[in-house]
Amino acid sequence: MSGEPDPRGRIIYVTTVNFDQYCRDVIPNEWFPSWLPASLESGAIAVKMFAWYHHLHPVTVGGFTFDVDNTVNFQTYKAFSDQDATDRAYYRTRSLAFVQPSGEIFELNYRAGYENSPNWQYRNSQKMSQWGTQFLASQGRDFLQILQFYYVGRSLVSIPGVGKG
Repeated sequence: MSGEPDPRGRIIYVTTVNFDQYCRDVIPNEWFPSWLPASLESGAIAVKMFAWYHHLHPVTVGGFTFDVDNTVNFQTYKAFSDQDATDRAYYRTRSLAFVQPSGEIFELNYRAGYENSPNWQYRNSQKMSQWGTQFLASQGRDFLQILQFYYVGRSLVSIPGVGKG
């Protein structure tokens, strides 16, 4: 123990949030709801896979065990902030997972990046550019092509028993 404060700040409480609602409440806070559907769909997959990975790998701090927090350490979650456009993107991709060739769930990281650019610096770096998703969508790429641009060698698979909602 270094004696330094936890960068997350003091934990006040831990609450349980429905997984679907969590994802729906993160997407519009990480992707602009006005963006193109392919951008929002690639964002929906990234948000879901990030949350799923952290659900499988929880953290314990100060006696509290949690999957994610609502800071920039994880994803920006604001309860009941879901929007129609981002909900549509989530439900169109709800039954899909973007996984390693082995089928393993992995963390899909993303960063803002720069406007009007695919943000080549993130290509195959295991990070996706949020602005880059909008740029690539404006060039006619679908959400799978966008994901494959940033995460080379991964596969899109159906999640058994999960419908589109």
